[in-house]
Amino acid sequence: MTPEAPRTTVWSVLRPPPLRPGDRVRVVAPSGPFDHTLVWRGMGFLSERYRVEVDRGCFVRHGFLAGTDERRRDELNAALADPDLSAIVAARGGYGFGRIAASIDLAALARHPKWLVGFSDITALHVEAARIGVASMHAHNAAGLGRGDAHARAAWIAALEAPETPRSFDDLELWYGGSAEGPLFGGNLTMLFTCAAAGRLSPPPGALWMLEDVTESAYRLDRMLTALIDGGAFDRAAGVIVGELTDCGPGIHGVPALDVLRERLGTLGVPVLAGLPMGHGRHNAPMPLGLGARIEGRRLTVSLA
Repeated sequence: MTPEAPRTTVWSVLRPPPLRPGDRVRVVAPSGPFDHTLVWRGMGFLSERYRVEVDRGCFVRHGFLAGTDERRRDELNAALADPDLSAIVAARGGYGFGRIAASIDLAALARHPKWLVGFSDITALHVEAARIGVASMHAHNAAGLGRGDAHARAAWIAALEAPETPRSFDDLELWYGGSAEGPLFGGNLTMLFTCAAAGRLSPPPGALWMLEDVTESAYRLDRMLTALIDGGAFDRAAGVIVGELTDCGPGIHGVPALDVLRERLGTLGVPVLAGLPMGHGRHNAPMPLGLGARIEGRRLTVSLA
């Protein structure tokens, strides 16, 4: 029997140059306030290899935000416009990027492509990069690097300094079989739902979607995923990879969160894998959004040229 040919698509993406020792890296806080100690530790780790910069204004708290909308917007836009900056690393996720998403200078990013690094609420920033076809890195924020996990730190450096070196994740959980190839897209399910509601979600055709979340009840995950499916977000998806659902309990209904995603994703008719160490867990394997990836059986390979 002839093996099934992989679902494939043709796409183009602007790839920022790999990081190199001595490059300028700026830490910004476009979302929520953060643990200062963790972020300083993360910056200390990065400064062992790069020239790390930060605007002290990001340490000022404004309610549940890391400063006013104007401060956070101006800080990020200044970093995007800097032609000599190699990477922008979020201090933390939390909440708040959506309030400034519409005023981000995407033209500056297109003129001066650089790695945008972060996850959780920073998924919305990755969505903005995808809208203009610029690759970005779903990976630990500065606070996550500050927790000191040696494996996570090494993976972060390797991914940013060699973003196009293929990496494979074997023996993932096979939910729905098949082969597929396309650009990586996605991140935090709640933020993807929020971006769609704001009319800002524009996944590349034939994308392999990544999904993760934290502290959400199963029924809330069902509601968001159903809305995305019914709204057509997955119409051109080639496959899905489910990461970690950290502290996403069954709630009062007793339905496991993973069971909910497995049922809903089964309606798409595309390959689906689960168990990817990506999300709010300790490791949070870096994922190069916009670069090619392939699903083959229980294996996911990322960073394809």
